[in-house]
Amino acid sequence: MAEEFNTEGMLDIYLFENEQLLEQLQEMVLEQKDAECFDQDSINEIFRTMHTIKGSSGIMMFDNITAISHKLEDVFFYLRESHPEHVPHLKLVEHVLEVADFITEEMDKIRNGNTADGNPESIIKELDAFLEAIKKGVGEDALMPENVHEEPKQFYIAPVATDASRFYKVYITFSPETVMANVHAYKVVYAMKEIAEDLLYSPEDIISDESSGETILKEGFKILLQAQCTETEIRDLIGVGYDIEKVDVYECKAEEFLLGFDFGNQPHRIDLESSVEAIEAKAEKDAEIKAAEKPQMAPGDFVIQTKEPGRPKKLAKDKQKGAKDAFISVNVSKMDQLMDLIGELVIAESVVLQNPDLKVPGLNLSNFNKAAGQMSKISTDLQNVIMSMRMMPLTNLFQKMNRIVFDVSRKLGKDIDFEMIGEHTEVDKNIIENISDPLMHLVRNAVDHGIETNEERKASGKTDKAKVTLSAKTEAGKVWISVVDNGKGLDRAKILAKARKQGLLEDGRLDSEYTDKEVFKFITLPGFSTNEQVTEYSGRGVGMDVVVQNIQTIGGALEIESEAGLGTTMTLKIPLTLAIIDGIVMEAGTSSFVVETGVVKQFVSVRENMMIHEPNGDEYIMIRGECYPVLRLGEWYGLKDYRKSVEDGMMLIFEVEGKAICLFVDKLIGEQEIVVKPIPSYIKKVKGLSGCTQLGDGSIALILDPVGLIE
Repeated sequence: MAEEFNTEGMLDIYLFENEQLLEQLQEMVLEQKDAECFDQDSINEIFRTMHTIKGSSGIMMFDNITAISHKLEDVFFYLRESHPEHVPHLKLVEHVLEVADFITEEMDKIRNGNTADGNPESIIKELDAFLEAIKKGVGEDALMPENVHEEPKQFYIAPVATDASRFYKVYITFSPETVMANVHAYKVVYAMKEIAEDLLYSPEDIISDESSGETILKEGFKILLQAQCTETEIRDLIGVGYDIEKVDVYECKAEEFLLGFDFGNQPHRIDLESSVEAIEAKAEKDAEIKAAEKPQMAPGDFVIQTKEPGRPKKLAKDKQKGAKDAFISVNVSKMDQLMDLIGELVIAESVVLQNPDLKVPGLNLSNFNKAAGQMSKISTDLQNVIMSMRMMPLTNLFQKMNRIVFDVSRKLGKDIDFEMIGEHTEVDKNIIENISDPLMHLVRNAVDHGIETNEERKASGKTDKAKVTLSAKTEAGKVWISVVDNGKGLDRAKILAKARKQGLLEDGRLDSEYTDKEVFKFITLPGFSTNEQVTEYSGRGVGMDVVVQNIQTIGGALEIESEAGLGTTMTLKIPLTLAIIDGIVMEAGTSSFVVETGVVKQFVSVRENMMIHEPNGDEYIMIRGECYPVLRLGEWYGLKDYRKSVEDGMMLIFEVEGKAICLFVDKLIGEQEIVVKPIPSYIKKVKGLSGCTQLGDGSIALILDPVGLIE
C-alpha cells in the first residue's frame, strides 16, 4: 500500500520540518556537551525528535534515515526508562551529532534531486555496541523491554481483541494555519501504528487526495483505535505542537467502537423557546437517566449560562482561546524577487521626484510635494518591513561554529571552551550566506593554529582553560564579528622570516619599520602559511586569502590583532545589508559617484594655502590641527574636465577602521537612498569601486569603496 503513495507534494515540508528539528537538536546537544549527563527534559526531547524524524522518513520511504533515527531513538528510550548510571557523556554527544550529520547529508542529497543512498550500517553498529555497553553497566535486572519497530504491511490491522484491549475514539483539531494538514494527520497515523491492534481514520484518503487537508481543518481528524495502552500514552504519542491545537481522547466500549465514526456525542440542541424552568427540569431528568454512565465530553459542546427569566441566553464555549501567532514559510527566491522590486520602486521614486519637468518656473507644487512626502514615507516603511523579513539572527551560524570547535578540538586532543556573545544580532540573509565559509575557516584556525596543546599550555605556565570566543555587535551600519582565542598568538618574527623567504618584503626596509598590522596582513596572502606540518585543517596556505576575497566581495574587511603568548583577535567588519543604503551623491568631471553616508566624517571647503605638496607628488591637508592625505577622485580615475583647484570643489573626510583620507570632488549633489547593484562580471574589477546604481535622472553612478581608496 505504501508503495502507491504520491509523496511529491510532501517533500518540501518534510525537508523543512526535519531541518528545523536537527538544528534544535544540535543546539541542545552542544549546550550540554560539558555537563556530566543529559537532563531528563533533554533526553525526552531528543527521543521525541528522533521519533518524529523516524516517522516522517518512514512515510517518505527513506529507509536509511528511518533505520538510523530509530536506532538512536532506541538508545534514548533506554536512557529515559532505565536511568542508567555511568553513561559516557561525550561519547553519547558524538553519537548524536554523528547521526544528525548523516541525516543532514542525506537530506542535502534529497534537496539536490539525488538519491538518499548513504549506508548507516556502521553507525548503527556503533550505536548497538554503545547501547549494549551501558546496559551491561547497570545489570541484567534493570533492563527494560526493547523499543521494537516493525514496518506495517498495511494500516488497517485485523481486530483481535483481548481482555487487555481498550477502545478509543480520538478527535484531533489542527491549527487553522496548518499547511498540508493531511500530511500532518498521516504522521499521526504512522506514529500510532506501533501500538495499534486496530486502526481506522477519517477522512480515509489523506495522501493522494489533497482536498482532504481542507476537510481535516474544517471538521477535524477522527481516529478509531484499539490498543493495549492508556490515554496518557496516546496523548504522548500524538503530542501537541505548532500544528496540532487540541487532542480529545475518549475511551469507549467495544460496541460503541464498532459503530464507527459516529462518535455519538453530537453538540446539544439549544432550546431557546422553552422557559428556564422547563429546560432545568428536562436537564435533571436526563441527568438521572445517565447517572450510572461515565460522563463524556464531546468536542464542540456548548453550555448555557443561566440568566434571569426574560433575559437573552448567552452561548459560551468552555474556554476562550488566546490569540496565536501565525507563521508561513516562503520560498527564498520570492523574497529576493520582492527585494528587487522594492529596489526598482526606490529608483522609480527618485525618477519621479527629480524629474526635470518639475523645475519649470511658476509651477505650484505644494500638493505634489505633500503627496510625494507621503509616497516617500510609505516607500521607506515598505522597505524597512521587507528588510526586516530578510534579517536573520546569527544564532544558527554561531551554533555551527560551536560544532566545529567541538569536533576539531576532540580530534586534536585539546580541551577548549567555546563562548558565544551577541548571537541574536540580526543580519541580512545574503550576508550570512557569504560569511559562513570565511567564519568557519577563522574558527578552525583559532582551534588549530591559535590554541596550544594541553601540554604546551602547562609548559608555558598558563593555568586558565583554552577558550575561543565568537562575538557579534552592530555599529555604524556595520556588523563586527570577532573570533578571539587565548592561545599563543601570532609569531611576528616567524611571519617576517616566511615573508622574506617568499620575497614579499620591500628592499632596504628594516623589519622594525613594519607595523604589526602590516606583518599580520601577510598571512592573508595566497600560499602563505607558517605551519610546518600539513594537517587535516591547515598548513597548505590556502584559506585566509579566500576569506579576505569573500569578505571584500560584500564590502567587508578583515582586521587582525595579536599579542604573543596571549592570543589573537580576528574581526570581520561587514555591512548589515547588501540591498539598499543611504548614500552621498557627488560628481567628479562628467561622472557621478556615491559613497555610503556612514563613512563620511565631514565635508570641508578648503583654500589652496592649506595644502601640503610633497616632492613625490603626494598631497596632504591640515584641518583643525590634523594632517590628512588627499586623493583627487578625478585624477585617480583619469576623468575628463574635472576641477583642478581645491577652492572650486569640496573635500570629504572618510574614516574607516581608524584610518582617514580626504577625497576631493567637484561638487556634492545630495543624499538619497541607493539601490546597490553589482558591477557586471565582464568589467574588470577596479580598485576603490564596490558596485553601481541608477540615479533619479536615469544616469549610472559608481559606488565607492572607502577601504579600497584608503589602501
